[in-house]
Amino acid sequence: MYDIIVIGGGPAGMTAALYGLRNGKTVSILEKHGFGGQITYSPKVENYPGTMQMSGNEFADAFFEQISAQGADVELENATAIKKIGDVFHVYTEDGAEFEGKTVIIATGVKHRMLGLDGENELVGNGISFCAVCDGDFYTDRVVCVAGGGNSALQEAILLAGKCSKVIILQDLPEFTGEKRLQDVLFARDNVEKHTGVRVTGLKTESGELKSVEITDRESGEKNEIACDGLFVAIGLIPENNAFKEHATLNQYGYFDSGEDCTTATPGIFVAGDCRSKSIRQVTTACADGAVAALAACRYIDL
Repeated sequence: MYDIIVIGGGPAGMTAALYGLRNGKTVSILEKHGFGGQITYSPKVENYPGTMQMSGNEFADAFFEQISAQGADVELENATAIKKIGDVFHVYTEDGAEFEGKTVIIATGVKHRMLGLDGENELVGNGISFCAVCDGDFYTDRVVCVAGGGNSALQEAILLAGKCSKVIILQDLPEFTGEKRLQDVLFARDNVEKHTGVRVTGLKTESGELKSVEITDRESGEKNEIACDGLFVAIGLIPENNAFKEHATLNQYGYFDSGEDCTTATPGIFVAGDCRSKSIRQVTTACADGAVAALAACRYIDL
């Protein structure tokens, strides 16, 4: 039996594992895809304190080596259920494995909602991005498109408009759904172009790099091609928390309804990172959550 079972191997989960190990606890970390989470989609990370520049994969690899060297047991397993039997939490996986722990930290993260276009996955990190804070500098003085029309898309576009020569925002609904205040700020910029009622229906590449996007008018069906150097997709995030909702309350958007203390309605279960209800989702805030959750788990065990 482990002291701490961490579900999720992104920055939050690996930080939780690290802090648990450094406090003398035994830790198992379960990850269903690959360690690193969303950060691995970033070709360059330049906003992590103390590091001038690294790729998301370099960050993930170094972090994985660190927790492995500290003694973490790591498993490529998809956790699908948690059950408490007596004082022990049993974590069950898709492949039929079972892990026992005194505490559980859920750090399942989120996945970006995609456009569902041919070649989209291959362009992620190489023409398609999801985070203006992370990747906006790479498009300084260049032309970018932003897909989306809610608050997140408008905020991304505002940040990009301060760096890029032109920002073209594409909304598939007849009007933008983001706050009027954000619309006023964005559309006051003379380097911003907007289109409503259009869907992004194609990606045009040259030598493996994005060169333009195809848009289709939802009413007329007319197609047009817009030349651009990058496409920022901001059409929503998808948390994957339903499997654990009986132990940790979800809000209306499917995120764990937990505050900065990372506790849940179930003593002994904690949540950390992008899967938690929060206003800022960055690698630094994910790591912060991981530390908070791990220390809370340690206190729970020691009391």
